[in-house]
Order: sequence, then C-alpha cells, then structure tokens
Amino acid sequence: MVANGCSERPGESTKANKGSKRDETVSGAAMRRTTKKAGLSSEARPSAVIIAAKKNARLRQTNKKQLDVVVRDIYQTAREAKDMIRKETGIIYDPHMVKHQCLWDPNYPECPDRFSKVLERCEALGLLSRCTKINPREATEAEILTKHSPQLLEILKATEGVHDEDYLEKLSSNYDSIYVHPDTYQQSLIAVGSAIELVNAVCGKKIQNGMAIIRPPGHHAMKNEFCGYCFFNNVALAANHALEQGGISRILIVDWDVHHGQATQQMFYEDPRVVYFSIHRYEHGTFWPNLCESDYHYVGEGRGKGYNFNIPLNQTKMSDADYLAVFQQVLLPMAVEFQPELVLISAGYDAAIGCPEFGPDLVIVSAGYDSALGDEKGEMEVTPTCYAHMLSSLLQLANGKVVVVLEGGYCLKSLAEGAALTLRCLLGDPCPYLPKLPPPCDSIQDTILNVIYAHREYWQCFQFQDTYNLKSEPQDPVLCSVKSDGTVDADETKDDEELDTVARHLPVVKYLGSEEKPESYLTRDCYPIQDKEFQKELDARLNILITNTKLTFAPNKVCLVYDERMMKHKNAPEPSHPEKPERISTIYFRHEEYGLLERCHRLKARSVTQEELLLLHSKQHIDQIVGTKNMKFRDLHKMQENFRSVYLHPDTYDSACLAAGSLLQVVDSVLNGESQSGIAIVRPPGHHAEEDEPCGFCVFNTVSIAAKYAVEVHRLKRVLLVDWDVHHGNGSQHTFESDPRVLYLSLHRYDNGSFFPGSPDANYTVVGSGAGAGFNVNIPWNKHGMTDADYIAAFHRIVLPICYEFAPELVLISAGFDAAVGDPLGGCKVTPEAYGHLTHWLSALANGRVILSLEGGYNVTSISYAMTLCTKALLGDPLPMLQPRLAPCPSAVTTIKNVIRVHSKYWSNLKFDLALPKENVLPDAELSQKTEPFGNTNDMESFKIKGEGNDSSYVNANVITEISNNVPFQSPTELKGSYMLPASPTNEVMPNSMAKLNLDESSSPVKSDEVLHSSQCLVSMKEQTKSLESPMELSEDSSNFMVSSVSSLEGENQVWSQISSTSASESLEMITDNVSSFEFTTKAENEDNPLGSSLVSLPVQESKANIPKVSETDINFPTLYSNPRNIDANSNLQIRTNTFKTSPKLVAEGQVNLTSQADELIRKTADREENRPGSSREPDAGGSSVGGSGASGSPGQPQNLVDYLSDNLQLLLTGQMHAVIPLPSCPHLDAVREVPARGLDVQSPCMECGSVIENWVCLVCYTVHCGRYINGHMIEHGIETTHPLTLSFSDLSVWCYVCEAYVDNEAFYQAKNAVHRSKFGEDMPYAYGD
Repeated sequence: MVANGCSERPGESTKANKGSKRDETVSGAAMRRTTKKAGLSSEARPSAVIIAAKKNARLRQTNKKQLDVVVRDIYQTAREAKDMIRKETGIIYDPHMVKHQCLWDPNYPECPDRFSKVLERCEALGLLSRCTKINPREATEAEILTKHSPQLLEILKATEGVHDEDYLEKLSSNYDSIYVHPDTYQQSLIAVGSAIELVNAVCGKKIQNGMAIIRPPGHHAMKNEFCGYCFFNNVALAANHALEQGGISRILIVDWDVHHGQATQQMFYEDPRVVYFSIHRYEHGTFWPNLCESDYHYVGEGRGKGYNFNIPLNQTKMSDADYLAVFQQVLLPMAVEFQPELVLISAGYDAAIGCPEFGPDLVIVSAGYDSALGDEKGEMEVTPTCYAHMLSSLLQLANGKVVVVLEGGYCLKSLAEGAALTLRCLLGDPCPYLPKLPPPCDSIQDTILNVIYAHREYWQCFQFQDTYNLKSEPQDPVLCSVKSDGTVDADETKDDEELDTVARHLPVVKYLGSEEKPESYLTRDCYPIQDKEFQKELDARLNILITNTKLTFAPNKVCLVYDERMMKHKNAPEPSHPEKPERISTIYFRHEEYGLLERCHRLKARSVTQEELLLLHSKQHIDQIVGTKNMKFRDLHKMQENFRSVYLHPDTYDSACLAAGSLLQVVDSVLNGESQSGIAIVRPPGHHAEEDEPCGFCVFNTVSIAAKYAVEVHRLKRVLLVDWDVHHGNGSQHTFESDPRVLYLSLHRYDNGSFFPGSPDANYTVVGSGAGAGFNVNIPWNKHGMTDADYIAAFHRIVLPICYEFAPELVLISAGFDAAVGDPLGGCKVTPEAYGHLTHWLSALANGRVILSLEGGYNVTSISYAMTLCTKALLGDPLPMLQPRLAPCPSAVTTIKNVIRVHSKYWSNLKFDLALPKENVLPDAELSQKTEPFGNTNDMESFKIKGEGNDSSYVNANVITEISNNVPFQSPTELKGSYMLPASPTNEVMPNSMAKLNLDESSSPVKSDEVLHSSQCLVSMKEQTKSLESPMELSEDSSNFMVSSVSSLEGENQVWSQISSTSASESLEMITDNVSSFEFTTKAENEDNPLGSSLVSLPVQESKANIPKVSETDINFPTLYSNPRNIDANSNLQIRTNTFKTSPKLVAEGQVNLTSQADELIRKTADREENRPGSSREPDAGGSSVGGSGASGSPGQPQNLVDYLSDNLQLLLTGQMHAVIPLPSCPHLDAVREVPARGLDVQSPCMECGSVIENWVCLVCYTVHCGRYINGHMIEHGIETTHPLTLSFSDLSVWCYVCEAYVDNEAFYQAKNAVHRSKFGEDMPYAYGD
C-alpha cells in the first residue's frame, strides 16, 4: 500500500527515513539499471561517429509527422462485465433412457439404476426444480456422421426393435464390453441429441451452464467401432457441433472418468481447436482399455501436437489430494493459457475407493464417476465433495460456459452423490468443506512431472522445473546443484554456499499391457463383483461421509458494508494525497452502477470496541490515536512526523474504528450463517499497522483484528489471510508469525528490499517462527510491471496447493488493489478481471466463507472496477475471459521457484519442484487407430506445410485459413512445425526488390592470389517505406541509414572523414578495402542496445581490384532475388549467415590465411547448393553458372556484395548507412548454456506480451522476449536476470549487455544453428574453422 524505496524495517521511525513512499521515485529496477551501467565493461563502446549519426537521425525524426496511436481502453473488459449476470443452470435428461439394459445379464454394471439413482438424489436435494429444463431430442444421422462412419450407424440402426436375444448377444460379442438392446439405437440418438441441445443452449446464452444426465455413455465410441458401453461419442459430437455451428473456436474437454476416453482423444488428436485432457487409471497399460496411446507422451499429432493431455494414474487408491494436484499443477495453468470458449466435462464417477481390480474385458465411458469413492471398477478414493471442487475451479473459464455430460460410475451411491454435488456446484452453491488433504502420493508426483516434461515445449506455463543434462551430469546422487539464477549445474560441489540442491526426475515410458484383440468378447460375467461384507462396510463408510458433508448454505450470498463517515479521514493540507476519501465512494458507486447493491445483503456499519482493538493493539497505541480527536492540525502534523507514511486528522480515530468495526460486522454475518461471503468497503487501510504504532497510511490493522476475532471469539481453528496488496503487510505478518491458527500468505512487490516497507521480513525466506513456522508465506516480486500471468501462476503453484492442505474455516482477503493496472504507486498491471478470477478460486475454500476487506489501491477507477468484479465473482456472475497466452515473466518464475523450495519442507503439496532432463528421452508416439484431419477436405485445394525433420504433410488450405482467422490462439508455440501463409500486411506491401533480396554466398569466387582484409563490419539498413515497419514506431529516422567500415574506433573516425570528402568510386573502394564480411540489418540500432535490429552476414568474395567504376548518377536501387524460404514473414530482410573465424591481429601476424578460408567456404557452399533438391546450377551460354557474378542488378542473377554497395553508394554518401564491428570474443562466453533438447522455435512468442514480430532468445535460460522496438522485454529480462548474451531470431546476431556490443564467436554456433534449422529447415554452414 505504500510507496517504494523505503529501506528501514517496519516499526522503525528514524527521522533519517520517515518520508512518504510517494516522495521516492526511483524504482528498484531503475536502481539496478543504474548500477548495471556503472559497472559495464569498457572493452567495447559505441563509436562517437555512430552516436553522432544516430543523434542526427533522431533530430530528423522529430520533424516528421507522428502517426496516430490507438490507445487500448484498459477498463473496456471490466465495463463489458456489467451486463454479464449469471443465468440459470440447464438440466437435460429423458426418462426413457432406462429402457437401455442388458437382456441376458441383469447384473451388468451399466444398468438403468445408474440413471435413475442420480435423478433421485438430485430430486432429494431439491436441485432439479432449481434448473431450467431443456427438452431432449434425437440426434440426426447427419450429426452422427460428423464423427462416425455410415457403416457403424447402419449396424446399430438395424437393431432397432429387434428382440432376438441370441442375435443381439452375438452382435455384441464383436465389440469390447458392449450389449445391444432393441431400444439402444434410439436411446443413443437421444443421448447425443441431448448433449448437442445442451451445448446449443449454453452457446446461445439461453442458460449459463448445464448438466446432461444421459446414457448410454460415449467417450469410448470410436469412428468405426462400438466400445466400452458406448455407441456414439456424445461429448465429441457435441464439441464438433459447437465448432462447426456454435461459433466456438477453442474447446477444453476435461475427462475425469477413471477409464481413458481413447475415442475422444482419437477424434481430436490433430485438431488444435480442442484440448483433450484425461485423468485416468492406467497402471502402465494393465488397466482397461490397455492402450499405449493412453500414456502421457501421446500429446497429439500434426497441428494438434501439444493439445492432447493424458494423466495416467499408475496405482490405485488415488485420493482427493492427487486429483487436485493434477488440476493445480497441470490443468489450470494450461487452461488459463489456452483460454477456451467452451468447457465440456466428461463426468465419469468411477474413481472409487474399495473397487476390485477391473478386468481388461470391461470398458468405462469418459465422463463417468467411476473414480468416485466405492466404485468397484475404479478402485480410487475420490470423494463426492472433491468433484465439486474440481468443477468449481473450471467454472469461470470461457465466460462461465461449462457443460457437464454424464459418463461412467458404477457404485450407485457414490455415483449419485458425486453427480448431485456436481449439479449443485453448477447452480452456484458453495463447495462443501473439504477436510485437510493428505500429501499427494509419489506416483502422482511422477505422473505430473512426466506430463509437464512431455508438454513443456508446447506451453509457456510449464517452465518452472529446472533442467539437467543426462550426458554431462552424473545420475547419482539424485540431488544436483542449483545456482541462484535457477540453472542446474551438477559439476558444482554441494557444499558451495551459493548453491541449493534439487531432486531430479527422469521420465520413463513403461507399457506392461497387451493390445491384442480376441476373436470375440465376453458378454456376461465379465465384471468384478464385491462380496456382501465388503459392500456393507463400504456402504457404512459412504453413509458417514455423506452425513458429515454439510450441504447447507446461507440465505444471503454476499453481504456488504459501507459508511460514508469513513470519508472524514483525509489529508487536509494535501488533498491530492493518494489515500483519499474518494477511494471508497467510487467503489460504492461502481457497485451501484453495476446493480450489485440490491443483490447484496447490506449491513449497518459499527465502531470497533476497545476490547476488540485490544485483541491486537497495545493500549498505548489506542490511547495515542484517541488523543488525536481534539488536536489541532499543527499538532497533528508534528505528531505524524514520528510515523512512516501516515497522516492524521481529527476524524482519523472515528474513521479507523468504523473500518475495523464494520469488518467485524461482516465476520459475524458470515460465521453466524446469515451470509455466505462478504465485502467490506472500508478505510483507512490496515495491514501495515503494527501492534504499537501506525504505518503506511494504516492506523488500526483492520484485517488482523478480524482474524484475531474469528479465532478468539468464534473459536475457529484455521483462518487463512491472503494479502494481495502490492505492499507487504508487515503488521499482519508480525501479528501472526508464531501463530499456526492463522496462515498469512502475501503477494507483494519487494524489489530486493527496496520497495516499501523496505524490510527483509518481506522476503520469501521469512517463514514464521516457533509453532508458526511455515504459516507465513511471502511471494516477493522483484520487479515492477507484474501482470495477470504472474499472479495466476503464483496462485496455481503456491497459493491453492497450500490453502487446500491448510483447509481454512474462513478466508480473509487483504484486498489491496494497488497492483492493478494504472495504479500510480504499485507499478503493476493486474487487470480487474484477474482479481475476479483470483477471488473465485479462493471462494471454493472454507465452504465459500470468503471476506474481502479493502486495503490499498490509489487509482480510483482501477480499484472501483477491481473490487466490483470481485463482488461479482462472489455472486457467481460469469467473469470476462483473460487474454490467451498468459505466461509469467522470468522474474516471477524465479520468485515462485524460490518460495516453493523454501516452503516444500512445510507443505507436502509443494512436491513438484524436480529438475527435468534437457534431452528428449521419450519414444515416438503414434495412435493405433489413425484419424482423419479435422474439417471437410473434399474438393478443396491443398498446400504443403513443412513439419519437423524432412517429412511434410498436406493440409487443406481453406481449413488453415479458417483456423488462422477464427482461432486467435494458434499456440502451443504458434503451431510449431507449420508455416502458414502469412496474413501480415508486411508481405502485402513489400517491394519486389526487398522481397527477393539475396546476396548469394557462392557469387564471384575469390581468386587464390587475392588477399582479403580481415576486419568485419555490420551494415545497418532500414526499411525504405513505413509499411515495412513493425507496429511499434522506431525512435530513429526509419528511412535513413549510413555505412562505415573499420577495425577500431580510431580507424572508424579516419575512414569516415575520408569518405565524406571523396568521390563515389573512391568511397566504395575505401569501404570494401576493409571488409571481409558484412552483416545487414533491417531495424534501427541504438547505442545502448540493438534489440530490434535484424543482422545477417555474408562474405565479400571480391577484392577491391574487381570493383566496378560507378558514378553517383549511375546508382539505382538493385533488383535482387532469393529463395523464398530465406525470407521470414516477420522480417523484411533475411539472408543466411557466413562469417570467418579470424581477427585483424591474426591476419597481420600471418597466422590466418583468409584466402584459404574463403576458398573452403565457397567450396562448401557450392557443394551444398548443388546437392540441394531443386537447385539449378547449369552453365549458361557464357560458361558461367547461374548465380555467378554478372552485371549489377541484372534480372535473374544475384548480386555480390560489391555490386550491391555500388548500386547503393548514394546511400553511403548521404549518411543513410552505418556500421559497427562485432567483437570476436567477450569475457562472458562461459555464460552460454546448451540449447534445450527441444531445440529453438523462431515462431515462439514473447513470454510477456505474446509478440512474434522481433524476438530474441536468452542464451543462458533460453526464454524468448521481444526487442526494444516492440515492447523491450528482452532488455528487462537482461536487467532482471543479469544474463549477458541474447540471440536474435531475425538474423542470428548476438548482443552482449555487459560489453554493449555485438559478438560473433563459435560458442554461439549451437544456438545459431538451432535457430537456422527452425527458420530454414537445414543446418547453418559452419564458418569458424575446423
């Protein structure tokens, strides 16, 4: 809540440092940047002539008319949420579905009672009458045929009305775990039609969400085969309908049935519009359906690669803790990044406790409840309550558009209870209280890490685990060293003080099953049977569980307290002080504008009593504040100087008492059962106030008093206090640091101790003391600009796992909104809608007893929208979707990993921080039953899409265009391996001369008796038209560029002065005389940092003796050509790189023969060109090969460098080109680490903003960030991490931050080659010698 920069600890009030946070303007990042520059290496500096030239360019730029800038309304999404009010929940079922049954085996598990018992329990709880009834219908044959074959449809259709049991049983024996009834066909059509109708109602906004209680189930039904009680795939057909006719472009299917829905997986395996996520029992293939493709390394194929998630459970007795760990560590992070527009739940309830082993002859459907407690087929221990919690975490995705479709579940009592609590959750009732969870088992730890390993190259959210090298690092012991920057180095000793240790995980694929199919399948007595004694014990256990699950809820969903008397506290001498009265009035009126006041239970404010204040504060402190009531302003001003960032007013005491007392009113209303949750719009804030003094705008510690009140008065055993104010709540932490009854969890800016309150107590290493050790969790951000992605990642990785293990009875939120976008003090970028999502995730805890109390936040517009959306979340309104591709910044990742490593000793749910191999250790994964690509491919033109390796596949052009236009989220990693026709305006307006530019590597071979000079220089070329710019304007003149060629700063000045006074031909001769290779760039450079430039190097293969004599009047811009594969869609000029490994000193000393190096390079290049498929190098009539030297600018022939410079000499003379010299080495080469095993993808978006226009990759941690002319995130990354070296995706140039120079060294070859492979599909020529 208070400003950055203060350095003393909370509670200290020395006169040397008691100014307000607002007076301190230097952020921690700026301080580090200043310190960084002060210690930069002096080995390489920009030349004075370049600095002068760029200064002139900037002056010219200021005289140009600036383009209009469209500023996005940061509150537009929050404004649109005004009309997003919760609609009804839909229910669809058909009583005739009981007709489908096994005629020859009355004990068959998939029986009519599964359907009727679910309806009975829902009716008993009064749920059906609260739902909107959707009328069922039969699916049309056309709808069935979108995912099933005509032959399969006709086979089942022919059984309609057939009563020959022998015939039906014989037909059923052809399929695995199937029985056919005369009414099966009709009921299967109704099941599909019902699922489609429910999806239509949700997508059409007639209802908010809904549940389809239907049978037969569907997720095992394949295109050409009935399987596992399933005939038609209800969920897959409904999903396809939403994609094709519902206006939906991204769907998340969550299948929590205990059996893998292999058919749903197959139907969307190559479709990037659908993420299929299945949690199923597997036991290395020994559990039905016994398929290899059910394992974790089956991640999708083609354009669907990365969109298929299998979570294989390899042991029985999995509990609530194991399932919730999967959600928190894998599903939720991925879902937030994917941002689906519709969520479909294949709700099987067959993951039950006490179930006997399930034989391979039985199949269970996808959305079943056979993982539920007591299911004889699942043998898991998931409680009915857990299903509500799993569903709740997904309810605010996709604007609340969630559809649950019943699949399996065969313990009738567990099935009925689980399905009923699912429907109850859809209706908006609070999740039942979930007891403290046991630790996740070791097997689920392995599975989760395996899944993260298999998917980390496709999703940005899976970058938290460290990596290790299997080849270079020993596999024993299990622990390896982890440096402070998060990188793993097994060669370091474990005794090094700067190193921690982290366990390593090695993913293993193990298949113990068999995919052999019998000639026929059993049709009776093919299922496990529980003995009566076991059933009796199980029934008693379930009865106790059901009885102890309280399903009551308060009559008022949300209570709210506000009193304008709290506005009397104000800073009279300084009305503009950020902690001003309008903070609460604006929030109140925003609630009124959104119609929320009439939907909340209004409470009357009251003052806190002296006794209640004494629960926390000393009598001396209370008396001191009481004394301010009768003081004059002059005395008040003198008194407030003794405190840190506090102002006083004669009404301060009354306002502070009202704030604390009003919050206690909310606590009473919630804990007495009058209200389910609460909102306290109060001020002054409180979380900085210590026991014995005010601090940081805070007088009494309002929320801490409430926590004490809940523990001491209401006798609660566990209270959770979440503090998301941007400033650390030092007062709250000190109050409870030794009290295990209150878990204090704070997310705040820390900036390595330089952000207010500036105390080391705010760091992640401070965990509490005594009995309270582990109950103080600090998540300290060390930079400004933290976003939704950073806070959400912290919630998924830390907050939710710890909170579920703690199992609070009440959740109090110190709801400061000064991390919100636009806040003048916080400097962060959290959106109002993100605060709503955070509130929703917390609302599943403590039976929904969640209370928000206003703390900081000083942009009144931001805080009014943010708190309003939090209230809407508690009311159950749908929340706006977040931006797709959300990914935490590297600084946030580091913080989260540090917190996990410290607190994993206290919280068993934080057990997933193990290092993963850099190498690919997984076998190839191919489906046993290949499926066709999505979409209709008949009579459509196809084009070739380049994939990984040398293989190519043909994908329909119309389908790709459709996906490109309708699916804004194209990732994982922008559909890696695919090159789609770019829709960028860049290619539409690019001049032919630029689009065809190629300076051929093999042009004009060097004669053996010619000596090449060794100095290297960079030639910077800017676009000739504004249309070639990136969306971000360059800071320099984008139409001018200049050239110089030198080997030292002194030489550069000499050459430049000579060029300016010589003729055109002499100038060209002077330039080329000093050049052995040029690197061309398409973006402006800057003396501080070159990010944004595109550099490409090529050899000069002619000596100055061959330079043509050209006059200034003869110069024309060249017409050049290139292989299109060398032109990047996001760059205006791309030429492959070749440079010599040499230095002027070595050449002068005779140690390097440049002529032989050039000859070797030319020979290798020629060989490569001759061997390239489709190359044409036949001699022409004149005896020279195509691609050889020729007339300058001749159509059809490429130019060498000399010809190119000749044609552009006018640009050289007018100062429209400039050059710099790359260093052959630098002191920081040791920082370069091995390229990740997955390689590098030039289409990877910036981790912060998602841009793919001008990106760089860090050569230390291999994260991708945008250049300075986009949003400058690579610069921020370099400052935050001190990683020195970064590689451009555009041109393969390397920049060193410490040296402030380009560097070209063979140490970069591996990384450059990885980028080259990604761009051009082949290795980069090695030009660094032997």
